[in-house]
Amino acid sequence: MIKYPILKNDATIGVTAPSSGVPAELHHLLEGAKEQMEKKGYSLEVGETAWTQSKSKSASAKKRAAELMHMMTNNEIDAVIPPWGGELLVEILDYIDFDQLKPKWILGYSDTSLLLMAITLKTGIATAHGTNLVDLRGEYSDKTTAKWEDVLSTSKRESIVQYSSEKYQKEWDFENPTPQIFDLTETTEWKAIGGKSVSGRLLGGCVDTVRHLIGTPFGEVKSFQKEYLNEEPILWYFENCDLATPDLRRSLVQMKLAGWFDHCSGIMFGRSAANTPVDGYTAEDIYEELAEELQIPIIYDIDCGHVPPQVTLVNGAFAEVEVNDGKGVVTQYFN
Repeated sequence: MIKYPILKNDATIGVTAPSSGVPAELHHLLEGAKEQMEKKGYSLEVGETAWTQSKSKSASAKKRAAELMHMMTNNEIDAVIPPWGGELLVEILDYIDFDQLKPKWILGYSDTSLLLMAITLKTGIATAHGTNLVDLRGEYSDKTTAKWEDVLSTSKRESIVQYSSEKYQKEWDFENPTPQIFDLTETTEWKAIGGKSVSGRLLGGCVDTVRHLIGTPFGEVKSFQKEYLNEEPILWYFENCDLATPDLRRSLVQMKLAGWFDHCSGIMFGRSAANTPVDGYTAEDIYEELAEELQIPIIYDIDCGHVPPQVTLVNGAFAEVEVNDGKGVVTQYFN
C-alpha cells in the first residue's frame, strides 16, 4: 500500500538542496520565497546547502544526503521542499538510508524528480511532482500552481481534482516580473493520441534525470508494482528539460527495454521548450511511435515541468485523466 503524508496548516517545512543550491547573487529569490511561505503560516527551517552552490552542486554528496536525512527523520519537520532542481542529485542516492525515511511530503521537479521517484519506488511513500520553492515567492500564485497546497492536504482515501491551466508561460521575462512570478501568455492545449481518457498509478518525472535510475537498485519498477501497487498498471508522466528529440527517443526506448512500460496504462508528456525537431524528427513523431508500439493512449503538452505552470502529480496515487477540446482534468485518489 502507498503511504500518503498529509500537510498541516501550520507545518514546518524543511528547505534543503539535494541537487543545486542558490548562489549568493540569487539569495533574494530564496529569501522572498521564505517570506511568502511564512505569511501563509508555515515555519521554514532552511539548511546550509540551500544557500551554497559550486561546481554544479550545493555541497558534497555526503553533506547533501546528511542534511536531507536530517530533515526526513526529524519529527519537528513536516515536509521538505528544495529551492529548485539542478544536475547531480544522483550522487547522493548511495548515502540515503531509505529504511529510515519518515512519511512526509517532498515537493519539486526537474532533478528533484529523480529523488521523488527513487523514494516512492524504494519505500512506497508518496511524493509530489510540482512547483519548486523559489516559484512560490510571488504575492500570489496562479490557480494551477496554487493547488499544491490542496493536493498535499488531501487525506488518505480522499480525492483531489485539478484542471489544466488556461494559459502557460512561453519564456521568462526577468525584466518585467509579475506578482504571480510566471508570465502566462500562451493558450494551453492538452492533446491526445489513441484515447482521451486513461487511469492508473502515477509515476514519473524529468526524463533527463530519472532515466539514470534504470538498471540501478533505485529504479526497480516491477518490484514496486508488485509490493506496493498490487500489480496495478502505471500511468507514466514525463517532461523533457534539455534532450533533443533523438535523445528523448533513445531514453524512452531504454525505458521500454528495461521493462518500465510492461504493465502501463498510458504515458503523459509535459510541454517542453527542448522539443525542437532534428532532421524533421519531432516530439509528436515520438508520441505517435510510442502509441503504436505500446498500444496505449499518449497525452501530451500537459501542465508538467519546465514550461509553467504545472499541476501537482503524486507518485503512487491512482489517477483518472480526461482530455476534451484541449482541456484536461486530473483526479487523484489517495488509496
